[in-house]
Amino acid sequence: MPRTSPAAQRPEDVRAEAEPTPLTGELDLAIRVLVALILGLVLGLEREWRGYPAGLRTVGLVAAGACLFSGLGLIPGLSRNIDPTRIAAQVVTGVGFLGAGSILRQGEEVRGLTTAASVWVSAAIGMAVAFGYFTTAVVSTAAVIVTLVVLRWVENRFFRPKHNRRAGDPKAEPTTP
Repeated sequence: MPRTSPAAQRPEDVRAEAEPTPLTGELDLAIRVLVALILGLVLGLEREWRGYPAGLRTVGLVAAGACLFSGLGLIPGLSRNIDPTRIAAQVVTGVGFLGAGSILRQGEEVRGLTTAASVWVSAAIGMAVAFGYFTTAVVSTAAVIVTLVVLRWVENRFFRPKHNRRAGDPKAEPTTP
């Protein structure tokens, strides 16, 4: 019988041959959700410290929720007809919409892009924890904190203020009351 390439196989066959992400049950998932929440709280701490609306609670809850949704698709017995990658794709889409809600344009200013990115990456970290990639999640959390803290200092020190303006934007007319 000729051997087919993995790309030519049906998804069910490939998934059956793949080694499953180890998740032993509800207690294991609960611990993963707690780890994701803690990592999200660490990220949210920076946002809260800077006074942004999506801070400690928001970023922590997004990480925990992404972990819970992703992890539910991995529970043995429960996930017989559930594809964890479809759940993960929906989490990414949903959190993208949540983050988009934090982006505001007020005249010439565009605000909330970094907060939206922080919410989005916290969901990714929560998903990494759900799939059992604890080291990756911790290293990613550290890298994001360094990016948020150190690169802010670099931007303020070495780059002139951008005023969040695109070259083709019309100038805002002064408003008179």
